Amino acid sequence: MNEIEALSRENEALKAELKQAQLTCQMAAQMSDFKAGFLARTSHELRSPLNSLIGLHQLILSGLCENPEEEREFIEQAHQSSLKLVKLIDEIVDVSKTAYGTNHLDIRPLQLVQVFEQLQNRTHLQAANRGFPLTFSTPNPDLYAMADWRRFVQLLLSLIDTSIAKMQEGKITVSAQPSPKENSLWIWIDLQTPSNIWREPADLLQNSPEPLTIETAKAKFNKEKSGPSPGMNLLLAQTLLELMGGELQILELPEAQEESTTRLQCSIPLASPESIAQELQDD
Repeated sequence: MNEIEALSRENEALKAELKQAQLTCQMAAQMSDFKAGFLARTSHELRSPLNSLIGLHQLILSGLCENPEEEREFIEQAHQSSLKLVKLIDEIVDVSKTAYGTNHLDIRPLQLVQVFEQLQNRTHLQAANRGFPLTFSTPNPDLYAMADWRRFVQLLLSLIDTSIAKMQEGKITVSAQPSPKENSLWIWIDLQTPSNIWREPADLLQNSPEPLTIETAKAKFNKEKSGPSPGMNLLLAQTLLELMGGELQILELPEAQEESTTRLQCSIPLASPESIAQELQDD
């Protein structure tokens, strides 16, 4: 009997090891796909301002400027493209350093009421200028998230800013509530815009850059975005949330809710009563 029990225990141990090996393999494959996607997205993002910079310099070096004033205008545009490129690189490097562990996260209880106040103060003017109603539903004062303040506000702000910039009409509603998952909560950004603005081609490395001509350089500069694309913002936000133990999803709301067609769902760990008490005591 003892021998049978020993074999049974050994069998269970082998099953556990196999399950762990399968999980490790799956995680490694997912990480490999993520890194490939990150590199593809980054190369795509850097290409746009860099091509504009090259094109504007070609205009100048080819002697096609009609007068010194126009040449100075092109130099100024090239300078602005350089600043955009540096800003984009800084954002990507900051998130990459955080993922690598060089930049440490200050995970602590954050009251969602304060987070929402910060977001509202930094987005209401942009929404008003574009004529979009932006509503923040006041969370329960007892709701605290476990997150890094700067990066948590940063990722939520980027999602709201991109939503405002890409919407043609409608409204945006930001709300929060506890998740059915234990020790987790949801932050919802509901907006009236197709979800495809967040779903850009995954394999961007297969997309060849458009042929650059001197004639299109100025037009390209005028259309150039001042920040990361929606796809890049989404990828950076996903990365930061995962580093804080959270998750970001794009959901299609039921057709009955016609006022909002797309939901960005941010899941984040819920702060425990003990950690909240300690945080309030430290303050």
